[in-house]
Amino acid sequence: MCGRPADDWRFGDFHSRPPRPLSAPSLHLRNQPVSSNHAFQKWSATVIATSIMLLGSLPQWCLANETDAFAEIIAPALKTHCIKCHGENGEREGDVDLLAVRGEGLRDNTELVRGLIDVLDLEAMPPEDEPPLDPQLRRRLITELKGILQTAIDQKKAFAHAPIRRMNRFQYNNAVIDLFDLNCTVFTLPERMMREHRGYFKPQTGQMDDAVWVGSRPLGKSQLIEPRLAGVAAFPQDLRAEHGFDNRGDHLSLSPLLMESFLSLGQSITDSPDFHPQNVGIWATFFAAPDDDTELETEVRRRLEPFLTRAFRRPVDDADLDRYVHFTLRQLAAGVEFSDAMKSIAAAAISSPKFLYRYDKSSESATAAPVDDLELASRLSFFLWGSIPDRELLDLAIAGQLKRPASLDAQITRMLHDEKLKRFCDSFPAQWLQLERIISSVPDPKKYPDFYFAKYRDSMHMMIEPLLLFETVLIENHPITQLIDSDFTYRSVLLEDAYGELRSEPSDVKKTGGGAVTVLPFYRVPVSDRRSGGVITNAAVMTMTSGPERTQPITRGAWIATVIFNNPPEPPPADVPPLGEKPAAGEEHLTLRERLSLHRERSDCKGCHEQIDPLGFALENFDPVGRWRAEYENGRSVDVSGTLFRKHAFNDVVEFKDAILAEKDRFARGLAGHLLAFALARELTAADQIALDQIASTAAADGYKIQTLIREVILSDPFQSKTNPKAQ
Repeated sequence: MCGRPADDWRFGDFHSRPPRPLSAPSLHLRNQPVSSNHAFQKWSATVIATSIMLLGSLPQWCLANETDAFAEIIAPALKTHCIKCHGENGEREGDVDLLAVRGEGLRDNTELVRGLIDVLDLEAMPPEDEPPLDPQLRRRLITELKGILQTAIDQKKAFAHAPIRRMNRFQYNNAVIDLFDLNCTVFTLPERMMREHRGYFKPQTGQMDDAVWVGSRPLGKSQLIEPRLAGVAAFPQDLRAEHGFDNRGDHLSLSPLLMESFLSLGQSITDSPDFHPQNVGIWATFFAAPDDDTELETEVRRRLEPFLTRAFRRPVDDADLDRYVHFTLRQLAAGVEFSDAMKSIAAAAISSPKFLYRYDKSSESATAAPVDDLELASRLSFFLWGSIPDRELLDLAIAGQLKRPASLDAQITRMLHDEKLKRFCDSFPAQWLQLERIISSVPDPKKYPDFYFAKYRDSMHMMIEPLLLFETVLIENHPITQLIDSDFTYRSVLLEDAYGELRSEPSDVKKTGGGAVTVLPFYRVPVSDRRSGGVITNAAVMTMTSGPERTQPITRGAWIATVIFNNPPEPPPADVPPLGEKPAAGEEHLTLRERLSLHRERSDCKGCHEQIDPLGFALENFDPVGRWRAEYENGRSVDVSGTLFRKHAFNDVVEFKDAILAEKDRFARGLAGHLLAFALARELTAADQIALDQIASTAAADGYKIQTLIREVILSDPFQSKTNPKAQ
């Protein structure tokens, strides 16, 4: 087990947020929870040695039912570079019992093949103190292993199944708003970290305004005051999955207690004093009493059929429709006013499992099957709009026309240009960037007094900058490389001043103040100093990956590995003591790099830190609140030099960005993985890896444009397929 300073590894928010469910323990690499550069040494020992031991000794393996290329290339390479530490003479690096694994072929274990590809592709193996692989041999090994993976996936033709799950709180709020066409929110959502003011978000224009007015959750109670339904209490917030999102299917169960609360919630919505004609867009066509001469059963049926079809995201069957109609008629017969009876039936509909649950219909086959048009409509709407399909999308699906290429292409374009896309921006980027962590950041007030002003903090300004950058890249369809090294950004006056040496000093921005308490003006400014710009070096990330008094390079490196390259590390082992915020006696003259070097002299730490440390120390010129510094408080110079993936040397943060841009295909693939996992509400597996290659490749061919990346996620096989066989 690789040790590392525990306090520098507050990754996964173990110290900065309430406990949240952990992902299922399994072997994952590039896209999924529970894998790491920490795990690379241990895990690669497992996968490489396991691949050797699967069929017994190497000579037998080479003669088994594998391709000539496998026997001539892969097996000899593993024997030459891996057996010494992972099997020979009883060696068990990474606490791996190699003799315990036997009996299945490499092609039968796609996760194993995927792991081999990743450790080779990321150059995590062999360790730096071992003879390196010849670059040509490494490329050949990766090519052959990808061929094995492709063959295995083609043979199995199955993707992981997203279990039946309820809507999360964010989706429920949106779905109720859309179903009733409300002009207010259902309940306040603190997880919406940035609030739009003055209607700046207009994706149909393809252009963001030069000045925008926004609010931020940390502004406090004043920011939570918004038009909403009185008397409606939200159910508990759904927490983000470890290295994932808050829509993960295996986290969204529905206990009997929560089901009971949903029943009460539905009733409280339609009983709210604010649920009236001025706030409910469908009042006249659904809730208003009909003319006296109208035949009630016919009228109720006419109103309920499209309403329930929309609520349940598929045509309501006759039996269900009859139950709802007859219940309403019984209410009317008992003397209940028409509007009140329709409120009762509407409350029942939004408490129904058919409204609350998301699921794919089962199929006859145990292998992957295409989703039907209705399932595709729901996948699209919940991915891009965080809600149920609108009438146009649903009508196309009911008519069986949504999956037609021209129709689907037109709908994707329409949805990307609809203002409901703001919900995607309210959900995905903040979770992808893990920005909730900044809320609990507490820089030492004595050392960083400028971080605190009045009773508010710089963090409310900091978190808005990367979110506005993401929204602009999306609306204006920029290349995703702008997220790494942008030539523009959005800043408030206060944030400009906080950056100090890195402020842009735009001549066209009138610095007339920071705005009201609840509304902040942010201005689009050019970035000419490449030390700033992008999501990597913004003040929010630098602050939330620091402690009260010092930076935490390992935490920063873990953030880069997870967010940028989608290669999340494991938490540190419990037996590693933390590195103190302040230098110990006799260490005052040391740099942080030197202190950490002394702190981790354990031999089992080396492989892990070879991978993580360069990523974090590359950002060491940024202090705990994101300001630039050239030296530490003791006068020692900051050393940020390192090498990315053992092949891109850098000496400053600009060269580090250049190194990442040289690996932009990895970033594109990593971001595609984040998007696909968010879209499918599940972990990705080996079966998804070929699709990620195709998504990233197509986006690269179109200049890495973000809308192309999103479009290709939607068009990918995993998004268009399901594996949901009927229970036997």
